Amino acid sequence: MPRIVAGWAGSLQLAVPPDGTRPTSDRTREALFSMLESRDAIEGADVLDLYAGSGAFGLEALSRGAGSAVLVERAPRAARVIRENVGRLRRAAPDPLEAAVVQQAVRTYLATAAPGVGLAFLDPPYDLPDDDVAADLAALAPLLAPDAVVVVERSSRSPAPAPPPTLVLERTRVYGDTAIHVLTRA
Repeated sequence: MPRIVAGWAGSLQLAVPPDGTRPTSDRTREALFSMLESRDAIEGADVLDLYAGSGAFGLEALSRGAGSAVLVERAPRAARVIRENVGRLRRAAPDPLEAAVVQQAVRTYLATAAPGVGLAFLDPPYDLPDDDVAADLAALAPLLAPDAVVVVERSSRSPAPAPPPTLVLERTRVYGDTAIHVLTRA
């Protein structure tokens, strides 16, 4: 069972949907968030967690000082689990928590979302076609703040995501079967 790795909610256990998700390991999230903290990408950021699954990325960011998080998940069971996890985090929070769960398809959400996203996570199913990931990135790009960071998780056997012209692939780290791609504004 995944948990919040660090921050004020460190060690808080998170529920996982019974099927259809692939939780990112605590080790991988710990490495990713250490990198994000070192570049000061979390504190006060407006976070967008797309294909949220259990909500672990967005909730970890809140625990580490993000200003707000929107967690987008189309699957009803997964959205219900994310709402439960947000409730757990709210009960543990030292201050009011600004978190919203949106049960909607990612691209549908992005078409009407507000700009100003400082940190975005895309953790789509590994079998989602690369063209769909590229289209998601293209839809996300206009919503990003100037210093935004985008994290895409894919299978280590998949090619790096194809960013739109306004984003550049900054680095890729591989953790077993998982590849973490970090993109920033061009």
